[in-house]
Amino acid sequence: MSNAEHPWLSRYEDGQPHSITADRPDMLSLWREAVKAAPDDTAVLWFDRALSWKEIDERSDTLAVFLQESGFAEGDRLALYLQNHPAFLIGLVAAWKAGGCGVAINPMSKARELTYLLGDSGAVAVLCHDELYDQVVAGVVESGQTSVRTVVSVNPLDEQSRDDERLFADVRRGDAPEGTTALSRIIEEYAGREPRTRTPSPDDIAVLTYTSGTTGVPKGAMNTHANMAFNSSTYLRWMKLTSEDRVLGIAPLFHITGLVGHVGAAIAARCPLVLAYRFEPNVVLDALREHRPTFTIGSITVFIALSSTPGVSKDDFSSFRLIYSGGAPIAPAVTDRFEKLSGHYIHNAYGLTETNSPTHCVPAGSRAPVDEDSGALSVGVPVYDTVVRIVGENGEELAPGEVGEICSSGPQVIPGYWNKPEATAESLPGGELRTGDVGFMDTDGWFYIVDRKKDMINASGYKVWPREVEDVLYTHPDVREVAVVGVPDEYRGESVKAYVSLNDGSSTTPEELVQFCKERMAAYKYPRHVDLMDELPKTTTGKILRRQLRDDAKTGSAASQ
Repeated sequence: MSNAEHPWLSRYEDGQPHSITADRPDMLSLWREAVKAAPDDTAVLWFDRALSWKEIDERSDTLAVFLQESGFAEGDRLALYLQNHPAFLIGLVAAWKAGGCGVAINPMSKARELTYLLGDSGAVAVLCHDELYDQVVAGVVESGQTSVRTVVSVNPLDEQSRDDERLFADVRRGDAPEGTTALSRIIEEYAGREPRTRTPSPDDIAVLTYTSGTTGVPKGAMNTHANMAFNSSTYLRWMKLTSEDRVLGIAPLFHITGLVGHVGAAIAARCPLVLAYRFEPNVVLDALREHRPTFTIGSITVFIALSSTPGVSKDDFSSFRLIYSGGAPIAPAVTDRFEKLSGHYIHNAYGLTETNSPTHCVPAGSRAPVDEDSGALSVGVPVYDTVVRIVGENGEELAPGEVGEICSSGPQVIPGYWNKPEATAESLPGGELRTGDVGFMDTDGWFYIVDRKKDMINASGYKVWPREVEDVLYTHPDVREVAVVGVPDEYRGESVKAYVSLNDGSSTTPEELVQFCKERMAAYKYPRHVDLMDELPKTTTGKILRRQLRDDAKTGSAASQ
């Protein structure tokens, strides 16, 4: 690569290479290196318990042996239907050792969704929490619509003794549900045994991660060992992680950010991973105070929630060395507010499920520029060995400053979707990912996201990107979160509508917010309607569900204050 051909290379920190090689070609080898190098060092911090690399390794051995004796064969899939619990890491490594891969499943998935995901992936075994088995898994397995024949259960209280009522008020210790085998029993009964293990090929699937399905049926992204190992090494080098760091697992581990930005990064750095089951702001703040993490990456809504929690202080964030955010565009006003509260600048990152987390990052120590025309905050520059093009409607490559679809290629891009050749051909022609995100590159190599193609609003023939309206609203001091959608309008075709949640104690009215935007935007851009909501609907990964709001606006079913 040359700086002339790829201007973003000039933005790299001094001494940063333009190309890297993953420390190991597969994730199991990366894991084994970490265990060998520091077996007694802490791998996971889980409330009042510290689990070493050796302990996690031995537990994964026992589970792998159990799976193999239950018929789990080379190439089989183990579904991980779990919150951020040490069992997720144990299960993932066990799947690799048993010769197969993991299937990362959102623990909020209901029976219909789980039936599809287990059926599509062909998973033959499930690792889940006790209550999820009783509430969801049992019925799905009994329906006979999946290939699942083995279920291993995990009590959420396992491996710690604090039993935090804010998370576990309805959880009790006890026997595993009938129809399952308790992981704790497997660990005890199979202690000292080792599975029949081969080293995975770099092209073998490490994890199947499912796209959100907001634009159709969820697709299983085939995240290979090579993909995941490369971007784990990207985190290691770009963020300068070492064994002295502590990674806060603030994103769900089933999500690509948690899977690579937390699990993969911690394995590559051989440093502790701090887990707190699921995101509850006060529980996470307690984890910050107790375990003093130094690095994390999460959705911007997580940082908004933490900074809005009563009692939070700058000292709560004092242990951090670097904070990154990915998964959704960030308004400049939000990063400014967080920095004022915490003393830390949020570095932007961008990537998709299909890219094993980042294709773009703001270099550590740099501040992302803001585009003067659009007001968009840059998502950073392409990371090592990554080529990104802006493509027009006819597939032509566009010049700097021109807006088009972002297309990415590199070692982190998946080879395709599980059993979906047509979707693979459509989204990954020639191995280059058509992201569906609209943006541009400036002349200095910084990239900016304008919006998703499907979210563009057509008001009286004018294009309105929700991001621009949202960014203006975020500059209002009383606005906490906002989402802008297009709604049908007999006169304009579509009108701009904003859903807003306000900071506690605010008395700002919708009319005042409309006027605020009207004074700052062209007439066709400002929202004609503003609905106030206590909380905006979100995915478990913190992304605001703009599509749900758009659908609710059409039916008038969105609940406002």
